[in-house]
Amino acid sequence: MKPSKSMTRKPPAAPRKAFDPMVVKSQVTDVALVQRRREQIVQAAVELFSTQGFYRTTIQQVARKAGVSTGLIYQYAETKEDVLLLSLVSVMERFRRELESIDEGADPLGRLHAALDTYCRVVDRHRDAAILAYRSTMSLPREYRDYIKQAEVATNELLAVRLRACIEAGLFREVNVELVTYQFSLYAHSWSLKYWRLSELVDLDEYVAQGFDFFVHAMATPKGRLRYRRFLASRESSPPARRRAAAGRGR
Repeated sequence: MKPSKSMTRKPPAAPRKAFDPMVVKSQVTDVALVQRRREQIVQAAVELFSTQGFYRTTIQQVARKAGVSTGLIYQYAETKEDVLLLSLVSVMERFRRELESIDEGADPLGRLHAALDTYCRVVDRHRDAAILAYRSTMSLPREYRDYIKQAEVATNELLAVRLRACIEAGLFREVNVELVTYQFSLYAHSWSLKYWRLSELVDLDEYVAQGFDFFVHAMATPKGRLRYRRFLASRESSPPARRRAAAGRGR
């Protein structure tokens, strides 16, 4: 049974209010100073929360790692949960910024590949941070978990728009875009969650290539399969150091 077109035409949910870092109370009113100090604290917290776990990490340890006093941290965040929220939001923002940096001039198939490739490479560079998001989100109060969820939805939309473009161009059949977007996202995250084994089987280039090949063959129309063959040929003819750039210019 062919999926209904409504599966891809469903209007996106109304956008939620963007995360306001000032939701986390600070005794300091200088916004620029708050941002700088919190970045310093978050960098240390992400490393410690990722390796030791949220509950086993103390604010005193975060302070030592950040090279500041415990009292200074409490000037910028009232609780350890506040520090965790800031840390998790910083992880999601990092993913979003890099996905937004993808070249918008590429054709739909190349843009979708570039999105998956970028997402996997961000996860690879920040594997501990990616694991932290899975491990520690439930340690947050419900209101704080909602902020993480809205950041996730915003990041996933950067994948969804590229998937919709492939469908609209006739390269992919009609699918449930929101569901497939999560399948793309989870594929990227799996590199960090199962890195201990996956890295023994393939390198990251092979991981991205095999995953994208699987997704394309699951959704491609005859037109899409022809475009994909051309896309692969263009990558094969490119020097290895330039293949990721070529992916963004696939024809």
